[in-house]
Amino acid sequence: MTNEFRATNRVNLEPLSSEEILALGKKVLGSEASMLQELSLSLDDKFVDTIAILLACKGRIILSGVGKSGHIGKKIAASLASLGTPAFFVHAVEAMHGDLGMFTADDVVILLSHSGNTAELVNLVPHLQKIKCKLIAITGNPESRLAKMVDVHLDTQVRFEADSRGLAPTTSALVTLALGDALALTLADLKGFSHQDFFALHPGGSLGELGEKSK
Repeated sequence: MTNEFRATNRVNLEPLSSEEILALGKKVLGSEASMLQELSLSLDDKFVDTIAILLACKGRIILSGVGKSGHIGKKIAASLASLGTPAFFVHAVEAMHGDLGMFTADDVVILLSHSGNTAELVNLVPHLQKIKCKLIAITGNPESRLAKMVDVHLDTQVRFEADSRGLAPTTSALVTLALGDALALTLADLKGFSHQDFFALHPGGSLGELGEKSK
């Protein structure tokens, strides 16, 4: 089966020149770059409101999602933590099966869903409201159920995915990740997070070596 699959791929690739293959790759990157530019231009006071909530957080910032949004949530949580803001990821399904004990009233929860109607997250919200967590949603649909259930909604709506079929969450996932970076880095700057603070949280690898040299 593997050999047949590879043979089919070779047949499909044979009519394409190097320039045509490069053009396909560049089209994806160009599509995603254009949507990132649109996201940059669309940031509004809701971003400021979100930063204010995160700055006031006395607990941890908890990311939650499922599928590709869950993977993006894990990366955003890691970026926040590495830049001095305590954060971690909780899968929405696991939260409903005992991990609600990880949430406190001092925490801010960021819910990620491109559609904004992901059942696992919509069902989770009432339980988080009972705990009295502050809730932020990042979705591509400002009219979605999640957008209307939370304290602040951040819109990552994209006009198209980079996938030529319009199905794979490519551009939508990228802009969510980029928005997470914008939140994490803005928080770090506002908190006065320094080079030495960064090195203190990265004692291993090449960053740890760089930190030692900077002392």
